Amino acid sequence: MKKCLLLGNGGREAVLAEYISKGYALYSVLPYENPSIVDAVKESHGKYIVGSPFDKELVSNFIKEEGIEVCVVSSDNLLQDGLIDLAKSLGLQVFGPTSKGSKIEWSKTYALDIVKKLKPEMVIKNFCITSESELEEAIKNYENDEFVVKPEGLTGGKGVKVGGIHFKGKNEGYEYAKSCLADSGKVIVQDKVEGSEFTVMALTDGKSIVVTPITFDYPYRYDNDKGPGTGGMGCMSFENKLLPFLEQSDVDECADLIKKTIQYMNKDSMEFTGVIYGGFFKCEDGIRFIEFNARFGDPEAINVLNALETPFTEVMEHIVNGDLSEENCKFSDNCTFTVYMVSKEYAVSKATEPCVFTLNPNKIKEAGLKLYFANAKQVGENTYTSVSTSRLFAIEGTGKDLEELKKKVYKVIEENVDTKLDYRKDIGNIYIH
Repeated sequence: MKKCLLLGNGGREAVLAEYISKGYALYSVLPYENPSIVDAVKESHGKYIVGSPFDKELVSNFIKEEGIEVCVVSSDNLLQDGLIDLAKSLGLQVFGPTSKGSKIEWSKTYALDIVKKLKPEMVIKNFCITSESELEEAIKNYENDEFVVKPEGLTGGKGVKVGGIHFKGKNEGYEYAKSCLADSGKVIVQDKVEGSEFTVMALTDGKSIVVTPITFDYPYRYDNDKGPGTGGMGCMSFENKLLPFLEQSDVDECADLIKKTIQYMNKDSMEFTGVIYGGFFKCEDGIRFIEFNARFGDPEAINVLNALETPFTEVMEHIVNGDLSEENCKFSDNCTFTVYMVSKEYAVSKATEPCVFTLNPNKIKEAGLKLYFANAKQVGENTYTSVSTSRLFAIEGTGKDLEELKKKVYKVIEENVDTKLDYRKDIGNIYIH
């Protein structure tokens, strides 16, 4: 059995750990003992150590001492920092892009430049700004706050701000853009467009792509898409692998851009394998590009991997061998439904102390649902504590009837989850902005 190193520690890594451990011995370097990942390591007879996955000397020594053969990274910061590059330099098979490959996520201007070359008709009018004078000139194009401000680098899904939603008035938008410019020396100001937002995610061996079921994400903190943008409060996918407002031709158009982008980035050397997904708007006059991500989304990974029919480690083998196809990477005709649990302060105020909560995982399992821990660790029997201000854990269901899944997940939450925790109660509704 191959030994596989998984780096990262959120809910996305929790579901990856589950499916990697079904075919490989799982190894991990964890900053804290994520219960889901620890359980998967133990069940696969692997090994984990507590330490920083950013510590390249620690990771390198762990790989050498344990004879690890495969490395999976699906965390934006770890990819940018070159952990896949490190694994490749040690001769490991890898799932995930190099730092250069993941630049399409950590540099929004770089991604826009690629799309302008490959499919200029999909680009929303924008200004890539590198100075205050350029910013002042760009803002003059707008009467009010009908624009979007995008930081250049990684922000964990929380940095893009939309006029009229995240900031009010032209001046407030200008000040936010100015702060982004001061942080990195670059900022993007983009027209605000009307349309339905969606993502298209694909697995890739660096040449071919296989599109996953399309998911619908809930990136706002409160019901009815109110409050600040977050890392995602829930996610769902449909039996037909599409969304109610999408046609297959829409997905095909986006997939064509994704495939061409992969081929463009890999034209000189293999910089990108693993997962890529693009954010898009479906507008009255066509599809518009928003951004690329160079890894699984969270919670989207939870939905997609639970819809995967082919064993994930077999898919990984096809990616490594360069022969990935729709024939050897199949998805079921099931719906998936995920809800994230968070502290009440999450994304709205600074927590003064860790959030300690009770939870009985057996109750979730007995209901036929799955539990994925993210930023939490166990401190006693059925007692857990937060380890950061981010999301705590997700509950997921897979089946044929989305409404039944929704009822089942919310029933378990209402009957078993600590009342000091919070969650969105409207996952399953479709919102069009």
